[in-house]
Amino acid sequence: MKEFTLDYIRCIKCNSKLELDILKKQNEIEEGFLHCKNCESVYPIIEKLPIIWDDFSSYISNRRTLGGKLVNSVSPKMKLFLKKSLTNNIKNIEDRSNLEKRWTKIYQESTRSKFYSTIKKKIEQLPSSKLSLEYGCSIGTISKYLSESSQTVFGIDRSFEALKIAQKNPKENLDFIIADSFSPVFGKTKFDLILALNLLELVEPLDFLNQINNQITKGHLLISDPYDYDRGKNSVKKPLDEKALRKNLRKFGFKIILGTNNPSNITWNLKLNPRTKLHYKVDLVIAQK
Repeated sequence: MKEFTLDYIRCIKCNSKLELDILKKQNEIEEGFLHCKNCESVYPIIEKLPIIWDDFSSYISNRRTLGGKLVNSVSPKMKLFLKKSLTNNIKNIEDRSNLEKRWTKIYQESTRSKFYSTIKKKIEQLPSSKLSLEYGCSIGTISKYLSESSQTVFGIDRSFEALKIAQKNPKENLDFIIADSFSPVFGKTKFDLILALNLLELVEPLDFLNQINNQITKGHLLISDPYDYDRGKNSVKKPLDEKALRKNLRKFGFKIILGTNNPSNITWNLKLNPRTKLHYKVDLVIAQK
């Protein structure tokens, strides 16, 4: 974790500032804890990644294989914290470790998709920003590109495996955080630019737009999605299509810009394995307040 990150993040339970307990540090904080003195919440920093989760035991219980791996590679104090969290594991919960590892590899092998080059070209048309945020940043492909034109950039994702890849070739003005997209990690901080690429099927879209609206007073939003909402029991309750997305953005006071008033079909190919590929047609909206 970069030390400047401490100036921006807040306790997600009470919105108080966090205090830092460093266990290991070189160029950045490699291991430690973030403490909330107000509500006594504790958030670990493991392998340079702050994990801002309301219940760390729940997070690690969904990733038991990852938890076992981390226990063997940390300092004694962190080892005790992890063991206690793993002891509190809720049994009979699916282990997401291998699933997240698999999707991390898929994204690594799909970075040459036309989708990413299109997004980069659109970013070039936007003014430089002081503070940018990417939700669901995965392996950091776009977050890293953003860091070339933004003073400070944060990338948020749930996947430890993906963010470990994102951390390679680090940028001084870029930091990554493990958190849920709906967690108030940054308190009442306002951003100049927010990106949310292909996330709407994983969150409740209207609630997500409302959150983003509260995070931008004056700035830009770049949001895309293939509208692939069929996720079985995990499907969102109130999906938005391309028309509803634009309509609701306008209701929030955004203006649709850069030729994205009409739905688009940007190619996004994901290579699942040598014999299987996913071919998405993604819609892109760029909005301004």
